[in-house]
Amino acid sequence: MDQLKKGLDISLSPDQAKPYLEAFHKQIAEWDIALPAVEPLVLDFGLGEFLRYGLVEYWIANEINAGYGGKYLFVFDGQTCPMHKHANKVETYYIVKGRIRVDYGDKHFVMQAGDVQRIDSGIYHRFTAIQGPAMILELSQPCIVDDNIFQDDRIPIGRTSEA
Repeated sequence: MDQLKKGLDISLSPDQAKPYLEAFHKQIAEWDIALPAVEPLVLDFGLGEFLRYGLVEYWIANEINAGYGGKYLFVFDGQTCPMHKHANKVETYYIVKGRIRVDYGDKHFVMQAGDVQRIDSGIYHRFTAIQGPAMILELSQPCIVDDNIFQDDRIPIGRTSEA
């Protein structure tokens, strides 16, 4: 199955997503950031608490055969992408706008616009927007949904174990 479709299948419904997308687009316009012409994923990770656990993803590229991917990850102030790791994927975060708190293995640090951080496979990580919303450019190996391993077993995508 197409990886983007897997993501869209568990995204908020258009009615649920509408107010968040309106706020997102208002912020993007203020920042004057161009977005790719793709359908965004408005994810609450199946937890039903979008403004606590969620994000908006715009996939720029997910070239599985060529071995690379890139996407924008947007989080509202205080919003967290849940603790997870990847079985294989290595990511690099470039902070486009805002500030995020990162929990990465046993390290905890803040990143701001212009900062870069490699996220290795096999290491649990999460990020939270602080002092306002934030936009991250993720450059990585392609996104394979089942490569995600979440600590919270309520999350219905990816895996919750090494199996």
